[in-house]
Amino acid sequence: MHQSAYSEPILRWAGGKRWLLPTIKSVLGNVVVNNYHEPFLGGAAVFLGTSYSGQAFLSDINAELIEVYECIRDDYESVFDILEGHVNTPEHYYQTRSEVPDAPIERAARFIYLNHTSFNGIYRVNLSGTYNVPYGSRKSINLPALDTLKSISARLQHAKLEARDFEHCIENVEPGDLVFLDPPYTVAHNNNGFVKYNQKLFSWADQCRLSNLIDKIKRANAYYILSNAAHDSIAELFEKGDQRVVTQRKNAVGGASSSRGYASEYLFTNVGRA
Repeated sequence: MHQSAYSEPILRWAGGKRWLLPTIKSVLGNVVVNNYHEPFLGGAAVFLGTSYSGQAFLSDINAELIEVYECIRDDYESVFDILEGHVNTPEHYYQTRSEVPDAPIERAARFIYLNHTSFNGIYRVNLSGTYNVPYGSRKSINLPALDTLKSISARLQHAKLEARDFEHCIENVEPGDLVFLDPPYTVAHNNNGFVKYNQKLFSWADQCRLSNLIDKIKRANAYYILSNAAHDSIAELFEKGDQRVVTQRKNAVGGASSSRGYASEYLFTNVGRA
């Protein structure tokens, strides 16, 4: 199949779904996916680990994030060269955080550097839209290697990248396509300390819009896989006569490490029923 090789994600992303890949592959089984769509791209772990035969349509409301992937696709070597000049110190972190370069390549490298050196890999902006996550005080960081950026650049050559609201993804959905949906979680479940911030990003009204989008995906005779919070309100909203799987992940965001533990999540899908 086209685009079958796995590539490692290069961003630390709150709510990232690398851990979910084995479950997704099990759900897909022998299903041949035509085009692949992911409108909440984030760290892109599922895109980088999923096979498809056609084109990828990738989007996110975060324009800075989309610019990072565009720069890696178009000039990964320059991104790597700039990354090489960054160092893991609080002084350099706060200086870099305070200065937004004019050149897209420099902004992309800055984004990746801040992501790897920030607290918990969280992306957060203030009311003015300024990135304001504090330094993470990590003893060592693992900035992406040149070969990793090259691999991701190769996968992105057949991808269309856009910064936009998730609802627009339906414009390109065709029969036999797969739409993977991983929105910010907006209900309290298993003491997730990141919920309050996510409510500003993705409201309950947005969850309802997402439910309507899934109805459109099904009418287009396409597949969807939705990851969401394990909560009664979510189960009711996304009950469409399809499959619901309960999964467990390590809760790696918010609070002291001793209180993180594991959290349950739901995975909804019509694979096998489209």
